[in-house]
Amino acid sequence: MNFRMLVPAALVAALVTAIAELPPSAYEAMQAKATEHVEITVLRVDISPGENAESQKVELTALVDKIHRSEGKLTPGEVIPIVYTITERPRGWSGPGEIPLKANGDKSVAYLNRDGDHFVPAAGVMSFSNF
Repeated sequence: MNFRMLVPAALVAALVTAIAELPPSAYEAMQAKATEHVEITVLRVDISPGENAESQKVELTALVDKIHRSEGKLTPGEVIPIVYTITERPRGWSGPGEIPLKANGDKSVAYLNRDGDHFVPAAGVMSFSNF
């Protein structure tokens, strides 16, 4: 293989590696670092335009059903706001998974961090799932 072919191949390999899905251990580490590990019921979902044409801002209103860990002293029965962005990716996209869009009535675990007056998903695509 000559040098002219090697450089583009290396660049493509580096790009694919840079945007590849994270390994399960990375999500497990993010879950372990989350300040809040709770179980929730989604009460309301509001979706608005994001910062660009491919993104949408998601604002959940959720009822805390059960506490597993809470540095913020959340309590069962508390209603909390959870805010995050979802982005429409082109077909064939290879990169970190998208945080799932929740629906009214959904029940799930939630790994969260506080961000001012609301909470944000702490473990990317695995913020609302256990391994």
